[in-house]
Amino acid sequence: MRDELIVVGAALIRDGRVLAAQRAAPAATRGRWEFPGGKTEAGETPALALVRECREELGVTVRAGARIGPDVPLTGLSERLGRPAVLRLLRAELVEGDPRPLEHLALRWVDPTRLRELDWLPADRPFLDPLARLLEADARPA
Repeated sequence: MRDELIVVGAALIRDGRVLAAQRAAPAATRGRWEFPGGKTEAGETPALALVRECREELGVTVRAGARIGPDVPLTGLSERLGRPAVLRLLRAELVEGDPRPLEHLALRWVDPTRLRELDWLPADRPFLDPLARLLEADARPA
């Protein structure tokens, strides 16, 4: 097994829209959009990290679901850490609370037609197409 760092992102979906978070820091990425989340800690599964990160960043309780799209290599972080790092997007179900921007400038619920209008961080962009397909499928009547 590789000593790979997994950074998790939450695709928190509600009413056919996904939650986007606007970064507050660091200065180089301030104002750009991302999926809320963060690094897994030692001994923590990606699902547990997602639950913890959503509690810390958004003040909500979520249940982690399935992966969306393939993992995205985080080259800059990998170089700084001296080990591989990837971003993994997981679907998240809101269990309790309303998301608040505790560590972000702003939050926005975005429908699939407006996903590409935001200035996403490069690592988050590869998830936009699979996420749009998922949102569109969820919006179709059963």
